[in-house]
Amino acid sequence: MFLFIFASFNSQTMHQTLLLLHSVNRYLVVFSLIAAIITAWNGIRLNKPFSRSSNTIRHLTATITHIQLVLGIALYCISPVVKLAGFDAASDNIVSEHTFFRFIHLCLMIIAIVIITIGSATAKRMDTDQSKFRNMLRWYSLGLLIILIAIPWPFSPLANRPFLRSF
Repeated sequence: MFLFIFASFNSQTMHQTLLLLHSVNRYLVVFSLIAAIITAWNGIRLNKPFSRSSNTIRHLTATITHIQLVLGIALYCISPVVKLAGFDAASDNIVSEHTFFRFIHLCLMIIAIVIITIGSATAKRMDTDQSKFRNMLRWYSLGLLIILIAIPWPFSPLANRPFLRSF
């Protein structure tokens, strides 16, 4: 059903829709990672048990990042910015915006999602509650740091985009 709806869009509409979804979901990724990190920190600090809600936060955070990955790969496949990647002679920057999206953003985000996935999978299999929280805190914090570096924030020197995309 979802693919049928997208198939009826023209490429420009699909690109704009994916940009909007990818932009909105960015905040879900960041906020869920922050919530998971706070949960893990409080779990360690207060010596809490790794409860069902802690496990749900762990799982939802990994799922949201995977959804963002799927949206990003779909966007990457149809993006005119990526297709134009190459040497940008008009730019004084060493790294052009096209190169950023084609290589840097893609690689860093995939690395971050792999790190978050490893953290989620290993935390799930740990024996003690404290080791689950410590594992989540380490891997999710590292993933969040990489994501924050790779997001094209409005103030980014490599490629800046608005805080929220619109049609």
